Amino acid sequence: MVAALALLASCGGKPDSASQAAATTPRNVTLTQAQLQHIRLYTVAASSYRKTVEASGVVDFDNDQATSVLAPFSGPVSRLLVEPGQKVARGQALALVDSPDFSTAVSTYGKALATARTARRVADADKDLVQHNGVSQREEQQAQTDAANAEADRDAAAQALASLGLDPKAIGAIQPGRPAARAQGAIRAPIAGTVVEKLISPGQLLQAGTTPAFTVANLSQVWVMAQVATSDLPSISVGDPAEVETGVGPNTLTGVVTNVAGLVNPDTRAVLTRVSVANPGEVLKKQMYVRVRISARQASTGLLVPVSAILRDDENLAFVYVAQADGSFARRHVTLGDRSGDQYVIPAGLQAGDRVVVDGGLFVQFMQSQ
Repeated sequence: MVAALALLASCGGKPDSASQAAATTPRNVTLTQAQLQHIRLYTVAASSYRKTVEASGVVDFDNDQATSVLAPFSGPVSRLLVEPGQKVARGQALALVDSPDFSTAVSTYGKALATARTARRVADADKDLVQHNGVSQREEQQAQTDAANAEADRDAAAQALASLGLDPKAIGAIQPGRPAARAQGAIRAPIAGTVVEKLISPGQLLQAGTTPAFTVANLSQVWVMAQVATSDLPSISVGDPAEVETGVGPNTLTGVVTNVAGLVNPDTRAVLTRVSVANPGEVLKKQMYVRVRISARQASTGLLVPVSAILRDDENLAFVYVAQADGSFARRHVTLGDRSGDQYVIPAGLQAGDRVVVDGGLFVQFMQSQ
């Protein structure tokens, strides 16, 4: 009797591992012909692909086409001529300044102009006189030297006015002996673009070369600074095409990688990657957060399946449904590799020739749970 009980106890112990696996493995799903009409299959095959790296990014000005405009002279602001958001041409006046520096430069040019004219008249007269022995050759040569020096001083004074923002027409209107107009200097746009910042106000006292007055930027092209993980660095390089999504509207903007930083951010452990993006309609604004997809130009080969084929189980593990020889569908876990557009590379879990469900997978999963 004792031996019989012991035998029964041994037979009624814990189930073996094979029984446990059979109990936890989902059964295959068989669908009717009507249900199969809503299922689309994809045959897995080795394909060439280009890895897509996704990253977050922040919009910035194209610093090659944006500049901070400093006051070229000192003095109080008398009038503002533009507002933020206004488009300006190169050389356009942005503000007027009552500047003693400007007044001094105008006066210096007027004096240099008068001196140069007088010196040239003397030099021309001595050139004629030396031919009639009216002056010595040494005196004539000295007169020519004095005239050349005076003209050099005149040109330098004119260049000083130009550097202060005075246009050539206004410089040409300055004549010695004439009363000077009100000494107002103009702060001018050094490039064509949009006024994105106005940093001064009427009456504000400016310091030459130190007071920032405006920021002008060409917004038709911007930079997107993407944070790329170090593990993705081998897959990208300068010249790779990129797409930028703003999350506002359906439009996707295209760009190209123009720089990959040589340093890793110690806080994020990511590498700053610059993408130059055309900005039609000026949709992208500075400091806007965007999503960036960079497509590697170097091609690789692997087994790819559409993203729509990938499902997740209760443990968040990726799986697909594979068509079986008997017409049923079996769940198979897969390892996800690189993403290329709307496809995933599958390093493990599938073989070439497998047919996976790409449309209707959620329905198959529902039927399997019944």
